[in-house]
Amino acid sequence: MDKFESMRAFTRVVEEGGFAAAARKMQLSRSAVNKLVINLEDSLGVQLLYRTTRQVTPTDTGKAFYERCIEILGSVEEAEIAVTQQHSEPKGILKINAPMSFGVSVLGTQIAEFMARYQDLKIQLTLEDRFVDPIAEGYDLVIRIGTPLESPSLVAKNLTTLPRVICAAPSYLKTAGVPTQPSQLKNHRCLHYGYLATGFQWHLISKEAEERVAIEGVFCSNNGEVLRDAAVRGLGIAILPVFIVERELERGELQIVLSDYHPPELSLCVIYPVNRQLATKVKVFTQFLQECFL
Repeated sequence: MDKFESMRAFTRVVEEGGFAAAARKMQLSRSAVNKLVINLEDSLGVQLLYRTTRQVTPTDTGKAFYERCIEILGSVEEAEIAVTQQHSEPKGILKINAPMSFGVSVLGTQIAEFMARYQDLKIQLTLEDRFVDPIAEGYDLVIRIGTPLESPSLVAKNLTTLPRVICAAPSYLKTAGVPTQPSQLKNHRCLHYGYLATGFQWHLISKEAEERVAIEGVFCSNNGEVLRDAAVRGLGIAILPVFIVERELERGELQIVLSDYHPPELSLCVIYPVNRQLATKVKVFTQFLQECFL
């Protein structure tokens, strides 16, 4: 039995949630993948998967073994990459996923500069605001704003922090008044990043203290540009990253309120599977991003 191939089949079944999907990813027959996993279970003397007609899920032992497999297979691939790509120029396709607003406002210009340096490398960039698992969805790396989930199968590197401001359109403030204390926000129409289920509470920091303020969320969205446009149109007060509202602030379409307070800064990080960290294309792009945000 090829133990590594059996481990690859097992991890793929867990990640894809079934044998058929795993077989398509591995370009094998369903029966071949099933046989590899059965052989692995027989050699270990344990059941790794619960199998029903509708789904396949790992047992408790299977979950623990999956994490170890990811580490082991990652180390094997790292060793292979280190030998084959140590002195090579990045080539092929680099698949990247990033948040919509950040990708439009910042990343497009940076990628153009990166591609000018590495002309043999092709970039596939997908922009979306949902959580993305680079392993399950086949990305070489993802860029995310916020605290990444801890996982032994992923590497996360912080690039920089992104400041945010509390802002509103002059037309709104002329009608509703300018708040001078965080407690006054409860009397204002607020534009909230997130979902209804997360509740409406803003965390604000001053030199003296931190406050959590319940606000009246009249509109919420998981996209910063949508909230920015709503704020410009006078729909209420919003908390947004500076990179999204910088131009509107300069034009006077938005103005900062409660300037003695600020929301916590956001972390910008790059995340990739452990088995990609020695890939030349991932290394050079990560290093390039780190240079951009020094």
